[in-house]
Amino acid sequence: MAKWGEGDPRWIVQQMADATNVNNWHWTERDVTSWSQDILNELLLRVHVEGADGFCEITDVSKIEGEASINNRKGKLIFFYEWTIKASWTGTSKNGIKYKGNIEVLNLSDENDPDDLDICITACKDQPPTPLTVLMKKEGEKEIKLALAGYVSHLKKEFSQGMILPTSDGVNKQQQTQIKSKANKTQVGTSTPTKVLNSGVKISTVQFSLKEKFMTSPEELYRVFLNQEMVQAFTHLSAFVDGDKGGKFRLLEGNVHGEFVDLVLDQMIEMRWRFSAWPAEHYSTVTVNFVDRSGETELILKATGVPSNEEERMKEGWQRYYFDAIKQTFGYGV
Repeated sequence: MAKWGEGDPRWIVQQMADATNVNNWHWTERDVTSWSQDILNELLLRVHVEGADGFCEITDVSKIEGEASINNRKGKLIFFYEWTIKASWTGTSKNGIKYKGNIEVLNLSDENDPDDLDICITACKDQPPTPLTVLMKKEGEKEIKLALAGYVSHLKKEFSQGMILPTSDGVNKQQQTQIKSKANKTQVGTSTPTKVLNSGVKISTVQFSLKEKFMTSPEELYRVFLNQEMVQAFTHLSAFVDGDKGGKFRLLEGNVHGEFVDLVLDQMIEMRWRFSAWPAEHYSTVTVNFVDRSGETELILKATGVPSNEEERMKEGWQRYYFDAIKQTFGYGV
């Protein structure tokens, strides 16, 4: 029998950087079922196609049944997923008539390429014939396959971080790279890196502030953010907005969603806010204050808990899809 500390080095855990899985030798597994259901739901709700006869979109995902996991054996990642999905689509003709149908995906798994999936797209039995069904079967199916391929890509490239652990020399085999965007001209203040724990993965986060002036009253600008029709007007897309404390919102084809945490009438809105592509269940806290400046309103935004590699994207999104869009739509430009 070998003396203490003189055995196979793969098993001498007390001296290594990772005392639970030395040099990634043992089998480790992470259950990503819940995360997968969230990201599949979000990606599918983005599906939107247009044609000469109108447009179609997925409006509800009623069933995402199955499981998914990531396994690490000897430093090699093995992905397992198997899903059955049911969803509903709605088509709107040029004259405003709505049609409904169903979607079923039976074989989304690690054994099948997304391009080879069997996707059943039908119109509801009580619906009259419409060319929108053909549009959904032809173009909609392509978008659905892209959404499902996006899920697989997210699973392999993003959520697997942290599965390949540091080896005894401290080197992580799964190197992460970040691309830093150009500085945004609307930046106010400085970024403060912190660490938060999310889905078992540490995420580097920052905070930032933005300021913008609008030629309107605080009361009117406050209402723009909470009124569903006004949100749809400045985003030029369908949106869901429950403008009460605790209410949810989803806009920009599901790319942005969250909830209103706290509201002070005509003065302040606090939100849990996220891009759909962020790690599952990770939200930033966005606080928007409306300050009366004698005929103008100064909007002061503070965002915390923002993934550091998403800071510039989030700033640019708020400037383009909120501030600039609101001014152009309602004539609030200074």
